[in-house]
Amino acid sequence: MPRTTDGDGTPVPQRLLAAATRLFAEQGYDRTSVQEIVEAAGVTKGALYHYFGSKDDLLHEVYARVLRVQQERLDAFAGADEPVEKRLRGAAADVVVTTIENLDDAMIFFRSMHHLSPEKNKQVRAERRRYHERFRALIEEGQREGVFSTATPADLVVDYHFGSVHHLSTWYRPGGPLTPQQVADHLADLLLRALRP
Repeated sequence: MPRTTDGDGTPVPQRLLAAATRLFAEQGYDRTSVQEIVEAAGVTKGALYHYFGSKDDLLHEVYARVLRVQQERLDAFAGADEPVEKRLRGAAADVVVTTIENLDDAMIFFRSMHHLSPEKNKQVRAERRRYHERFRALIEEGQREGVFSTATPADLVVDYHFGSVHHLSTWYRPGGPLTPQQVADHLADLLLRALRP
């Protein structure tokens, strides 16, 4: 049975993910070998296969862990006892901040998603669809209540916002003129302006 932590107490799966994320970001998924990942994590290949099964599983987990956090946070915003405009704005800003906080993961994923097995690819698309559907439900709720304009279909509004979010990894640089929260506020405000009746 592989050890679950190392000397400093970091669990092996976390160490493998951290090493894989760094190497995938620096070299690209396809140019990173399993051997390089296990050496960087300071574990054996047996440990990697015990926790992840394959390099493909590691790539999936890089993305899935961010999506899990974002889904939990979206569910919290969507379920809050506040006006729909406030809930949507909070959710729209939050997904920008959490994407910027995990920029490597987002960049790796969008650059490497095509390397996933068809089965994993389908799984990721389903997870992402669930997120987008919850987000769209907020827009539709506001449209039904007359708070948001119905001039643009909710699906298109979702694509508009997430197009911006998915594009962040191509231009956002830590230490630039805008903080993650400022970028998030600008994009959330743009979204709400687009929905104003």
